[in-house]
Amino acid sequence: MRVATWNVNSIRARVGRVVDWLVREDIDVLAMQEIKCKESQFPFEAFQEAGYDVVLHGLNQWNGVAFASRLPMEDVANTFTGMPGFGKALDDGSLPLEARALGVTVDGVRLWSLYVPNGRALGDPHYEYKLVWLKELAAQTAAWMDAHPTQPLALMGDWNIAPLDTDVWDIGVFAESTHVSAPERAAFAEFERIGLTDVVRPLVPTGYTYWDYKQLRFPRNEGMRIDFVMGSQPFADLVTDARIDRNERKGDAPSDHVPVVVDLDLDLSSELATDDDDRPMIFG
Repeated sequence: MRVATWNVNSIRARVGRVVDWLVREDIDVLAMQEIKCKESQFPFEAFQEAGYDVVLHGLNQWNGVAFASRLPMEDVANTFTGMPGFGKALDDGSLPLEARALGVTVDGVRLWSLYVPNGRALGDPHYEYKLVWLKELAAQTAAWMDAHPTQPLALMGDWNIAPLDTDVWDIGVFAESTHVSAPERAAFAEFERIGLTDVVRPLVPTGYTYWDYKQLRFPRNEGMRIDFVMGSQPFADLVTDARIDRNERKGDAPSDHVPVVVDLDLDLSSELATDDDDRPMIFG
């Protein structure tokens, strides 16, 4: 099974490009972020004609997450327990939940499409929201892994964090910025502490996934690596290949992000399930 994640930065503006890429690259399941539309506005027909079903969570022209899959999707969830909200309080005093998380199960593999809050600026309320959002996601992920220790799990998407200095073109430029601050990196490291790993970096140690449209960032290769596939050990055990599709930043009207692709050998699932004694231990 070939899975991918891509912040498409408005699916209505890029539907032709996304569907063409899905077919050309033989993608089974694509997690999308920043679809920027409601369900009534989503271009379902183009995906369906190419053989893909779509599930999505979109509330307005901002944010929004989706999956396109040519395999059956089950157990759809558009929030995780404890997910915090942001913005003006509702009548009941709670904060509105944004469309930033969508979970599905495909062929026994649990996948989440995540659009982590940007943070905007150090000291901005959105920055604190980002840290709380990540803290709650980590807590619920750990609980889920405890309850389902053998099921492959991947959190895929735009994390809006560059965990290493080499994940930005010039760390000096980011000295007073979000995405590289110590609290954000600690929040990212928490997912590694509970047992997730970046399954792409061992196979693709260098390379960016995002280049701003401004100031010729892409021609100068002034990018950031902020899109990740973070997998549990049962998921990582299935990974046979991975790539960052840099060429999708080229051409007419590209997204400012590019796809990150992971190949899985699901035949390994049954083999590993019969040989539990040799499996790496995740929990003490």
